[in-house]
Amino acid sequence: MKRIICFSLFLLSFAASAEYRVYQYYVRSRLLSAEHSKPYLVTSSLDPVSYVAYHGGDSSIKVDMLRTWMCPGNTSSFQEYCANPYDTILKEEGVLDES
Repeated sequence: MKRIICFSLFLLSFAASAEYRVYQYYVRSRLLSAEHSKPYLVTSSLDPVSYVAYHGGDSSIKVDMLRTWMCPGNTSSFQEYCANPYDTILKEEGVLDES
């Protein structure tokens, strides 16, 4: 019986799948340095709290979340994030330029 259970669990492990959430942020520096004075867009798999903490905390940056979406798979081996579904729809409709 133990062998049947172990074999069943072994087969089920191949059916597992992973997914991750991607966040798009509008980031502005709170520092007076000219180096980081312009706001910029960032795409990251870090949640908002972790992103702010990793990049110096609330005293150094201000982060506004613009979009978030789910991607199948994983982020190992520095793979690119999946495409934003909203942008994909706009490209299909011809609203967004593909360049």
